Amino acid sequence: MNIFKRDYEHYEGVARINIYGLRLLFALMFVFLSYDSWIHILHHKGPWEVTDAVAWCVWLAYGAVSWIGIIRPLKMLPVVLLEIVYKTAWLFVVAYPLWKKNELAGSDAEYTATVFIFVILPAIFMPWRYFFRTAVLGKKTA
Repeated sequence: MNIFKRDYEHYEGVARINIYGLRLLFALMFVFLSYDSWIHILHHKGPWEVTDAVAWCVWLAYGAVSWIGIIRPLKMLPVVLLEIVYKTAWLFVVAYPLWKKNELAGSDAEYTATVFIFVILPAIFMPWRYFFRTAVLGKKTA
């Protein structure tokens, strides 16, 4: 069995390496986002700042629904696209200007930039051809 060949029988023409990579990504999201979000939410003291509360609740929901992606990775590709878009946008809007001014190191944004730079992994494992064919163009799979 070649994990780099397209699997038309089980995964609608998506290579198994993409499926395994997506499942790994969803498992990591489920474990780490759920854990970090619950810990932060349960141990938060005092009133919430509104946008901070929204972010933590979105990450909690993101982690919670990612378990579906472990089972059905192709059905949850919009979640992967959301991850790619929001992390890439944050890197360009927040991290890049700080880095360009040589102010990223030691800033509050440094840790997030270090984590978000790994957005390359979902971009690699995303079956782009399948996604555009099915989600964007609405074509049925073979």
